[in-house]
Amino acid sequence: MRGLIVPLGVLLLPAQPPQGGLDVREYEPRSSLVVPQNPRTRAKYPFIDVHNHPRFPMPAEQARQMLADMDALNLRIMGSLFVRGGNGERLRQAVESAQKLAPGRFFFFASPDYSNLDDPDYGRRAAAQFEQDVKLGARGLKVWKDLGLTLRDGQGRRIRVDDPRFDPLWEACARLKTPVFIHTADPRQFWEPVDRFNERWLELMEVPGRRRDPAKDPPWEQLIEEQHNLFRRHPKTVFINAHLGWLGGDLARLGKLLDECPNVYTEIGAVLAELGRQPRFARAWFLRYQDRVVFGKDTWNPAEYHTYFRVLETADEYFPYYRRRHAFWAMYGLELPDEVLKKLYYRNALRLIPGLDAAAFPK
Repeated sequence: MRGLIVPLGVLLLPAQPPQGGLDVREYEPRSSLVVPQNPRTRAKYPFIDVHNHPRFPMPAEQARQMLADMDALNLRIMGSLFVRGGNGERLRQAVESAQKLAPGRFFFFASPDYSNLDDPDYGRRAAAQFEQDVKLGARGLKVWKDLGLTLRDGQGRRIRVDDPRFDPLWEACARLKTPVFIHTADPRQFWEPVDRFNERWLELMEVPGRRRDPAKDPPWEQLIEEQHNLFRRHPKTVFINAHLGWLGGDLARLGKLLDECPNVYTEIGAVLAELGRQPRFARAWFLRYQDRVVFGKDTWNPAEYHTYFRVLETADEYFPYYRRRHAFWAMYGLELPDEVLKKLYYRNALRLIPGLDAAAFPK
């Protein structure tokens, strides 16, 4: 047909998929790029993982294997953060078990008791419970994403992250000089349409339960603003904002929050992929906020730590991340200076978390 203009891209694409067609979820090309390779299997300095979830009591043989793996990584101390129910007797048993199996190698953050939230005396009771948990060995308080997202009162109303009924609890943390490790919301992309533009499309295909329904769930921006309002209202309480506050893709905004709220710190658990794709800006950001970030991983898989070390310590280019559904893009190293690495790996955590053994680390 004369006069018909066909886009070049259409001419270049086959009308049918290749024989034995490939699902995009299976596509995982092997890079042909030849560049210097400096893989890391052991951290340059001993480090503290402030964000993990080992479960105690733990069988002795399992503990021995975990300690051997930790030693191989140069992981000196690991935090065990309860998601729910980590208070009272359960906390006591966990602390005593860990201390018996591996003295000084693990620490615990308690979790709030959310029972009887409608009780007018709830805040005082929750604070008293946490004070008791500190006496049992808790080094801080862990607040999970159910606060703000799914936690409801007796009438079925959503409880905001900055709900004032928790004020006595945050004030107790300030008085006891124990940090609050807080995880609010999830990646922003979980709220976005699951289409070809969504960076978490593969993850939402593999784990559809992570999708957030805008018709039922509070907006992502509202949850984040409630969290930031909590930080502002309690300037004497130290907060560690988990997962870079889900702002790893907008470090400038995270920096503004840290500038505004000197009581707020953050950690890198499960968001390394955000840092590894913006090495120049992320490096500059770490230099500026080197006193405000601690190391976290979130899940226990020894081999996955190797990618963390390589991103943080080397100048390597274009190497794979360890989990495709988090990042289908390649990583680049930040090559952080030694003094910044020392702060990230252990100095900042020793300063923020009471009772850790500083003698196990270089000066």
